[in-house]
Amino acid sequence: MMYSDLPPIKAVVAPDPQPVRGPGPSPGHPTLRDIVWTANENGCSDVHLGVNEAPRFRKRGDITPTEWPVTNLDTFMSWLREILTDEEIQRFQDSLDFDAVADLGFVRIRINLFDSLAGPAMVLRLIGATILTMEQLKLPPVFKDVCHYHKGLLLVTGPTGSGKSTTMAAMIDYMNKEFAKHIITIEDPVEFVHVSRKALIKHREVGRHTLEFKNALKGALRQDPDLMLVGEIRDQETMNIALKAASTGHLVAGTLHTNSAIKTIERILGMFPPAEQPPLRISLAESLICIIAQGLCKTTDGKRAAFHDILIATDAIKEYIIKGDYDNINLVMLKAEFDGMTTMNKALLKLYKEGRITEEIALEMSPTPNEMAQFLRGRE
Repeated sequence: MMYSDLPPIKAVVAPDPQPVRGPGPSPGHPTLRDIVWTANENGCSDVHLGVNEAPRFRKRGDITPTEWPVTNLDTFMSWLREILTDEEIQRFQDSLDFDAVADLGFVRIRINLFDSLAGPAMVLRLIGATILTMEQLKLPPVFKDVCHYHKGLLLVTGPTGSGKSTTMAAMIDYMNKEFAKHIITIEDPVEFVHVSRKALIKHREVGRHTLEFKNALKGALRQDPDLMLVGEIRDQETMNIALKAASTGHLVAGTLHTNSAIKTIERILGMFPPAEQPPLRISLAESLICIIAQGLCKTTDGKRAAFHDILIATDAIKEYIIKGDYDNINLVMLKAEFDGMTTMNKALLKLYKEGRITEEIALEMSPTPNEMAQFLRGRE
C-alpha cells in the first residue's frame, strides 16, 4: 500500500513539554517531543523526518503521512537540539552520519542522522520503555528452554525491523528474573535497558563505553560473565571471539541480519576464507545452541505477529552442519517439532489456521511461496 492511500495520523501535543535549547520550531511546526509522543500513542515503530519533507511514520510496516507541514531547516535544527548536545550536532555536521540514543521518559529512541539530496534527515526507532515478556509476545515455549543453557552460542536473526531486538530483550528479561547470572550486553547503541534483578546486568555501548564490539567481547571474558550479549556480530574477528567464548564455557547470545536459519549458517561461514571453513563448521556445530530467525507480518486484528525459523542444534543438526548438508537440515526442521524446531512456512501456516493472518499475507511473507501454497492446500 502506498503512503498516499493511508489517512494521515492526527497530531497530539505531548504533556509536560520540555524547554528547547536555543530557538524552537518555526510557527505551525511541532516539537520533536510532540512528534514522538504522537508516534508512540499510535503504535508506530519509526519516525522519518527530513528537511523539505513532511514528517512520516512507519505503522504496521507501511509509511504513513502526518498532518504536519513540510519541515524547514530551522525546525529540523531545533529538533536536534532537543535530543543532542552541541558537540554531537557538530560531529554530525562534520561526518554527515551519526548514531545515538535518547531517553524521552515515556520512550527511548534510537537515532540515525544522515544527509541527503533534500537536506539533513533522521530516522527514529521507538524503543518501548516497558520490556515485553515472552508470554506477551506469544513466543514459542522453546525460547525459554534455550535460556537454560550454561554455555554455547544462541543467535536471533532477521532483517532490520523484524523485532529481533524485542525478542532478545524478552529472553534477557526472563534470565534476569530467573537466574543469578552476570550478564554483559555489548550494543550499538544500547536499546532496551534492563534493571538488575536476580541477575547482575552491565550494559556497554559501542562508541561510548568501548571502541569496538571485538574489544568489549575480549574484555568481557575477563569480567566473570555468565552471558555475553553481542548486539550485532558484524565481522570475522567478532565471530571468532564469540565462538571461542561459547566453546570455553560461556553463554554467548548475538544477532545477525539474516533471513533464515540456514542463511545464518552460510553467512557465518562466508565471513571466513574457504580454507578456514571446514574447521569452522566443526567449531560452529560444537558451540551452537540454536538459531532463531524472525520475521513480522500483519495480522487480521490490526497488529503484527512474529513468525520464526527455529533450528535447535541436535546431534543430527550438528552432523549436517559439519557436512554442509542444508537440505537435510531443512527436512529436520520441518519434522522435529518435539525438539521445538519449525520453519517460517510452518509458523505462517499456524498463524493462518488460527485466523490471525490471511492467505495473502502468508504467501507474501513466505520465504518459499511455492511450498507455502502447497501447505495452504493441505499438502503439508
